[in-house]
Amino acid sequence: LKEIVLLLSTQSGCFFLPTLVTHSLRYLHSASSGIPGFPGFVTVVLVDGQPFSYYDSNIRRELPRQSWMVQTEDPDFWERRTQSSFVNEQVFKRKVAMIKPRFNLTGGVHVVQLLYGCEWDEETGDIKGQWQFGHNGEDILALDLKTNTWMESTTVASFSNKNEDWVIQMNNYLSQGCPDQLKKYVSHGRSTLMRTESPSVSLLQKNFLSPVRCHATGFYPNRAVMFWRKDGNEIHAGVEKGEILPNNDGTFQMSVDLKLLSDTPEKEGYECVFQFSGVNESIITKLEESNIRTNGRKKLKVLKVELFLFNDVQVCAIKSVIQTITAYKRKTKHKMALHLE
Repeated sequence: LKEIVLLLSTQSGCFFLPTLVTHSLRYLHSASSGIPGFPGFVTVVLVDGQPFSYYDSNIRRELPRQSWMVQTEDPDFWERRTQSSFVNEQVFKRKVAMIKPRFNLTGGVHVVQLLYGCEWDEETGDIKGQWQFGHNGEDILALDLKTNTWMESTTVASFSNKNEDWVIQMNNYLSQGCPDQLKKYVSHGRSTLMRTESPSVSLLQKNFLSPVRCHATGFYPNRAVMFWRKDGNEIHAGVEKGEILPNNDGTFQMSVDLKLLSDTPEKEGYECVFQFSGVNESIITKLEESNIRTNGRKKLKVLKVELFLFNDVQVCAIKSVIQTITAYKRKTKHKMALHLE
């Protein structure tokens, strides 16, 4: 990603933080079965990784998830979004019904997802698009936007609808309509989307046998890494990294656990390091007894992962989106990247 640099003041001093100039607009439609209490259909729209709007088959309404969208769009906009999502729900359910016989989906938990959208480099003007269809986390169908052709897994060969007009229409949307929408949203929400916030970092431990968790919360944007090191060198043995998750205020949190090898370990030399991607400066927290918050020494603050005005079911849906986007980014390093010239 191309970046510009801003000066940010943090708890540990000042450092230069890169600000995103490659923006993204992504839509995720998800249909599921076999999950009690969970909506059969969910749509989440994200701008720069931030939940923008939400719809599910229980509430049957498209709801804004950013205050700047409430301020800049009139009620008719959300009514149109609701109607569009309702139509998408019916279409998607029909698609799922077509897939079930082919995969022999008769019982258990099944999740079918469609992920599509675009990225726009504000500096160069470059546009990239994606369209992928998957079942239970595995890609089964994707659209190659360079050649306007389908890429299919062997299990669904010849399953896709080879409608050339639809392919051209989708390509046009991902290369023109989607970026135009994205530019509009970025313009409306620039002060929120382009902000920078540094994290609060804590060391947490349930008891002396439990791993020590380094927990960073309240940071933005979500392009960050966190790791453990000893004597200045990053370590991997006994380390378990968690995903970046959303907070209720639009910021993010993440954790990385360190499993020490003895009941009374020598903690000297261990440090937890938080870094924003592309930044050399770090927020460093030394592993010392006085820094660890446990049930036995200090009251452990309960850290909740929830979203503003979201109920528990909607929180699960948003987490699913974040994990889907993360998985997509990882896969494109090794599999298919869908780019527009």
